Amino acid sequence: MASTIRSIEELTLEGVTTFIRVDFNVPLKNGEVTDDTRIRAALPTIQHALREGARVVLASHLGRPKDKVVPELSLEPVGARLAELLEDVDVRLTDDCIGDGARKVIQDLRDGQVALLENLRFHPGEKANDVDFARELGGSCGAYVNDAFGAAHRAHASVSALPGLIKERAAGFLMRRELEALDKLRTNAPRPYIAVLGGAKVSDKIGVMEALLEKVDALLVGGAMANTFLAARGLNVGKSIFEQDKLALARSLMSTAEEKGVDLLLPVDVRVGDSTEASEPQVTSADAIPSDAMALDIGPETEKRFRERLRRAQAVFWNGPMGLFENAAFAQGTLAVARAAADCPGFSVVGGGDSVAAIHKANLGGRFDHVSTGGGASLEYLEGRPLPGVEALRT
Repeated sequence: MASTIRSIEELTLEGVTTFIRVDFNVPLKNGEVTDDTRIRAALPTIQHALREGARVVLASHLGRPKDKVVPELSLEPVGARLAELLEDVDVRLTDDCIGDGARKVIQDLRDGQVALLENLRFHPGEKANDVDFARELGGSCGAYVNDAFGAAHRAHASVSALPGLIKERAAGFLMRRELEALDKLRTNAPRPYIAVLGGAKVSDKIGVMEALLEKVDALLVGGAMANTFLAARGLNVGKSIFEQDKLALARSLMSTAEEKGVDLLLPVDVRVGDSTEASEPQVTSADAIPSDAMALDIGPETEKRFRERLRRAQAVFWNGPMGLFENAAFAQGTLAVARAAADCPGFSVVGGGDSVAAIHKANLGGRFDHVSTGGGASLEYLEGRPLPGVEALRT
């Protein structure tokens, strides 16, 4: 991590009201947290602050309430789960993230106590990166810590404007781990370095693909975005989802890969169905997709080829599923890549919600050197773009 960014360990926190931006954007069902991974990921930073005697103010967004109060997106269930994980620590949820009620809860905090502010995105000032909103949110705090890498690419008030108002600022443990792992890939990745990209759209990953083509030895492409490359090669992709307006771009990326000596591997076979609801996949060659079928996953021969490349890798970065992962009939390719990446003998990093879900589904969570909590943030950081939440921490 850049020397201009301090770690939370370098701050004096005893008796200090400390604002910690966390990423508690977790899935809820029937008013309960169904996956507490992101809450657990923030525990080391929170517990360190409590041990040091800080008065901890936690803030997060949850879902997309579109600048208005949505009761179903309250952080109340998150606060309840956090209290269970912290055990003997009292977690006080404020009725709003700003205003008299929140201000009183913060003022009444004692050393070693925690306040959790209500959903930041209930207010337009958060996404607008409004300085006045930031000042009301946490301007009275004596220290600022960002441990929300998943939100670091957003120029939002709690991420960008607020740290500029507080002199004592630092990265939390999770943020530090994210930056150290991605810096290794960005600046000095062991070779051979293999990247695996999936997901729906080439347009979502143009920048990172261009950046990776400068660094990797091979780029393995799956998911619906692979259909755009196949179509750019002149293949019939049937009813498959692809980006008609990105065919020229796909051809350009393939040409760049060839010029730089990077192997850009596309599916040689695919699993197809007649719709996204299909339950019985059929395997076909990538150059023989029926006109009434959709390519919804990579095929077994492609799995084998991808596995062979990953088996010899000394560094791996994987972002995005290889197919329609949410449909169990078309999850095989993604799970196969998860297992192959886990077996890689080198340094391995996984980013993106579906990729992370796949490794948990396959019980491979402990097999990777780093599992990123930020899909979009990790892509932008590898691309070389400055992240507002990271830049705001620099001293």
